[in-house]
Amino acid sequence: MTTLADLKVKIFADGADKAVMLDMYAKPHIKGLTTNPTLMAKAGITDYEGFARDVLEHITDKPLSLEVFSDEIAEMEREALKVSTWGPNVYVKIPITNTRGESTCPLVKRLAARGVKVNVTAIMTMAQVRDVVLALEPEVPSNISVFAGRIADTGRDPLPIMSASVAMAAALPKAEVIWASPRELLNIVQADAVGCQIITVTNDILKKLPTLGYDLDAYSLDTVKMFRNDAVAAGFRI
Repeated sequence: MTTLADLKVKIFADGADKAVMLDMYAKPHIKGLTTNPTLMAKAGITDYEGFARDVLEHITDKPLSLEVFSDEIAEMEREALKVSTWGPNVYVKIPITNTRGESTCPLVKRLAARGVKVNVTAIMTMAQVRDVVLALEPEVPSNISVFAGRIADTGRDPLPIMSASVAMAAALPKAEVIWASPRELLNIVQADAVGCQIITVTNDILKKLPTLGYDLDAYSLDTVKMFRNDAVAAGFRI
C-alpha cells in the first residue's frame, strides 16, 4: 500500500490563508504552494499585491503560484510581467482562456520567450494541453495545470487525460504537469501512478494525509468506536 514516503509526486498546498500557508510551507512533504482569486476572496483578502509580497517574505525557497486577474490579454501580460518580479520562486498563473473563450496561448508563448515561469491553469482538454505545450519554452520552468477534479465532476474519468498530458509534456524537460482540483486523498495516489509531477491539494484533503496507507482493519475498528462514542455522548436509547 502506498505511503507518503513512497510518493514521487510533489504535493503543493493550495490556499490563501497566510497562517495556514506558512504552516504548510514549514512541512518537509509540502514542496510548493498555489493560490487563486476564488480562494483569496474567501479568505477576505483585499490587497492582492500586499498579501503576495508579505507571504513571499516568508516563502522564499519553494515555488508559489500567483494568478493574474485581468480579462484583457494585453492587461494580463502587464500583470504577469509585474507579478514575475516579486520573487525568483514565483510562477505566474495564466488561465487557458479569458472569459470570452479567447486563448491565452499566444500570451503564454510571449511570456515563456522572456523567461517568465508560468502556470497555465483551468485546462481540461487535450487540445488545450497540446496548445500550451507548443507555446512553452523547453528550457524555461513551467506548470501545466489540468483540472482533473472538475473533469471527474462531469462524470468523465480523468486518468486517461492526465496520463496523456504527462506523455505530451515530456517533450519539455522543465515543464511539470499538475493534477489540479483533487476531490479525495486517493487522487494523490492516482496522480503519482500516472506520472504527474505535482498535485495541488487543499487543506481539507491535506488533513487526511495521516490515513494514507492506514491499515483497513484498524480503520474499521476506529470507525466502530466513533459510532459508539457518538451514540453514548448523544444519550441515544432504543
